[in-house]
Amino acid sequence: MSSRTFMIINLLVSALAVAFLFWIIYLRKAGGEPSSLAFLPAVNAGLNAATSVFLVRGWFAIKSGNRALHAFCQKIAFVVSSVFLVCYIVYHTVHGDTHFPGHGLAKTAYFSILISHILLSIVALPLILATFFFALTGRLDVHRKLAKITFPIWLYVSITGVVIFAVLKAYG
Repeated sequence: MSSRTFMIINLLVSALAVAFLFWIIYLRKAGGEPSSLAFLPAVNAGLNAATSVFLVRGWFAIKSGNRALHAFCQKIAFVVSSVFLVCYIVYHTVHGDTHFPGHGLAKTAYFSILISHILLSIVALPLILATFFFALTGRLDVHRKLAKITFPIWLYVSITGVVIFAVLKAYG
């Protein structure tokens, strides 16, 4: 597959995924019994934390020249993030939007983190897919350049996912 074809498919898939998530969380009426999936936000936070650990371990591996460990850690981070996405969709399909109960400065801080988390997660998906594409197709020069952008965004989204859970837990 050519780079151009992949990028078009990547952008279409990413746009559809974002639209689907937006519809599930904000436009569609939640269905089912939310309490039956009350454990999933903690699972999702754990998956985000695990993704962060694998991303950082993979970064240290490549900095020390261990390509095999780097590739393994990045693949595990991708799989864990994919499992997170499935759990996230399942939870929000049943639960819908999660409202923050705090007020004042706490609410401002929470929404600042949440908005940056959401916006960067929208950017992260096509970046992650493209970074993997170039690595798997042997275009390591492009992969390295893209990874320098992808890594901090993916790490930020993973860490702020844990922070958002912790803040909601503290105020819930």
